[in-house]
Amino acid sequence: MPVIDYLERNAMLYKDEVALVELNPEEKDTRRITWKEYDLIETSPSAPFRREITWGVFDEKANRFANMLISRGVKKGDKVAILMYNCLEWLPIYFGVLKTGAIAVPFNFRYDSQEILYCVNLAEVDVIVFGFEFVGRIECNAMELSKGRLLIYVGDNCPRFAESYMELVADCSSQSPDIKITEDDYGAIYFSSGTTGFPKAILHKHQSLTQAAQMEQIHHQTSREDTFLCIPPLYHTGAKMHWMGSLVAGSKAVLLKGTKPDIILSTVSSEHCTIVWLLVPWAQDILDALDSGTVNMKDYKLAQWRLMHIGAQPVPPSLIKRWKEYFPEHKYDTNYGLSESTGPGCVHLGMENIHKAGAIGIPGYRWECKIVDNNGQETEQGNVGELLVKGPGVMSCYYNNPEATNEVLKDGWLYTGDMAMKDKDGFYYLVDRKKDVIVSGGENIYPVQIEDFIRRYNKVKDVAVIGLPDRRLGEKTAAVIEIKDNMKCTIEEISDFCMELPKYKRPKEFIFEEIPRNATGKIEKPKLREKHGASNLVAREIEEKYGNGDKI
Repeated sequence: MPVIDYLERNAMLYKDEVALVELNPEEKDTRRITWKEYDLIETSPSAPFRREITWGVFDEKANRFANMLISRGVKKGDKVAILMYNCLEWLPIYFGVLKTGAIAVPFNFRYDSQEILYCVNLAEVDVIVFGFEFVGRIECNAMELSKGRLLIYVGDNCPRFAESYMELVADCSSQSPDIKITEDDYGAIYFSSGTTGFPKAILHKHQSLTQAAQMEQIHHQTSREDTFLCIPPLYHTGAKMHWMGSLVAGSKAVLLKGTKPDIILSTVSSEHCTIVWLLVPWAQDILDALDSGTVNMKDYKLAQWRLMHIGAQPVPPSLIKRWKEYFPEHKYDTNYGLSESTGPGCVHLGMENIHKAGAIGIPGYRWECKIVDNNGQETEQGNVGELLVKGPGVMSCYYNNPEATNEVLKDGWLYTGDMAMKDKDGFYYLVDRKKDVIVSGGENIYPVQIEDFIRRYNKVKDVAVIGLPDRRLGEKTAAVIEIKDNMKCTIEEISDFCMELPKYKRPKEFIFEEIPRNATGKIEKPKLREKHGASNLVAREIEEKYGNGDKI
């Protein structure tokens, strides 16, 4: 069944129950837009910005948007870009696109004006839906973007080069459009993270979306009683596909704007959240705040919180050990995936396997995995090789890029570009990205292993290990380290701590500074390499030798 069928089922069975809440505790605006008549209402100036919609209203809004698009000539196979911050309008617009048979194309909200133009042309976008925060970026290329395209603005004070979302949908039917959608129809284009250069357009069928939704609900046993807290951006497959577990279950989700420890904990408390997906930095911040006494668990109602899960990057086992000291009753899971595999879950730890913390886990629901050497032959247990995944969530192709598609799709297997190993119990461990492997004096050095070690030092908040050019060794290992707030640390301290590492793994250089991460939590290592002296030639040679792929 197409994933839109779940929304229509929920609208029928749970019409008046809350589906989505938008919460921004840091905003004190007194103007609130309701979803019934779009009139303005007054609330307390000290109250956080909060809106909610029911499943019935969610479906009605999706239908109105779909019918409006159809009235403007949008048809099956057309592409509709969404460039918005997380908000209550985001998912109804996304599902409205799906209901037309068109292809939803979420854009990274960090794209600058030229990246927006590049992705519009790459994906051959027909309609652009954008929020007020992006007026300037769209306006830079408004003349070119508007050629043959419909530009739809979501917000007050519509710019002259676009049409108003609220005016367009006001008189449209709230009934579902009569468009036959199957799992074999194309449903979405997502973009690779772009951390290795310009992003690639990843084309998925509706089957991928349904697979992700069903898998998420099964992996985390999401029920009608659960409330999911969603903090990461909805444009990314990670956030959206995790939320789809709530869609399948017919349960509430909260879209939170804010990542500070007190904001996360107060939201879990006030909205009675039971499932929370965190990125590693946010989990570390919560633990640091608890350690320092900045926040006190006694101030919040957290007994209902049953599951904390993490994705987007390798998770240090030491972090989970610390977490369980504060939250001993919590279930824990970690999820691995790529945009090419419709987001997280093709490999997952499993809530019953916390004793294997540090592993990315076992094949997810309806997925297969294996590890191969450079010749494509499956490796023996315990050996490092490239991780391959196969299942109903694998992309159809890189849109308009057959060469890149053929590099990563072979006999139904997706070559992830990640180096991994499998233990005797069948659990997979992520070793590193192929392109991030450091070759120093003929030795392959995997940065993740060194990063996990350095994070154990009690003054370290975050760390990224990169390779820098070295005349003798080819590359040398450098550790870029972010120290915890209000702490002091010297290079000698870190160097002494690293003496426990094998000599060839010890960083040859230490740099203290903030670690750059993108919106989905990935360390932006290309930025660090460029900043600290890895020439374009070196980066290009590494890229050519170790291939492509973007993990979540």
